[in-house]
Amino acid sequence: MVKRTSLEKAECPIARSLDALGDWWSLLIIRDAFLGIRRFSEFQKNIGLAKNILAVRLRALVEHDILKTVPASDGSAYREYVLTPKGRGVFPILVALRQWSEEYSGEPDGFDTLLVDRYKGRPVRKLELRSRDGRVLGNGDTEVRPNPKVRRRPRTENASLRA
Repeated sequence: MVKRTSLEKAECPIARSLDALGDWWSLLIIRDAFLGIRRFSEFQKNIGLAKNILAVRLRALVEHDILKTVPASDGSAYREYVLTPKGRGVFPILVALRQWSEEYSGEPDGFDTLLVDRYKGRPVRKLELRSRDGRVLGNGDTEVRPNPKVRRRPRTENASLRA
């Protein structure tokens, strides 16, 4: 397997997030953890990922404190994977990806499942980015500015690509 370049020290917060979350397999593992899957064999069966790749992805998610291992809930010698608070923080990202896919997939009747409010049974409202005063913001309403709390680092040739 080709070794990826680490982005954990990148100045761009999006790049750092991608370093921690990994690739699509990692996001599918996290999705399944939200659905209650906890064991290696369950992840492997549900995602259909080769065991060696699954082992690498699970190890990376544990190293990034997105998942942690705990003793098996049935008292067996197995270990189970559960989301940490940092891992549970990925939920809005998964919802945003799901909603984006639902909107732009081209499926005329939608998908087989809906994300609904467990207590009301109604579909979840589309995520919106809002200003502190409650206004809905689009791309044209935002910009990236220097953080006054952070001491400036020398700019690199790729500085214009940072988000």
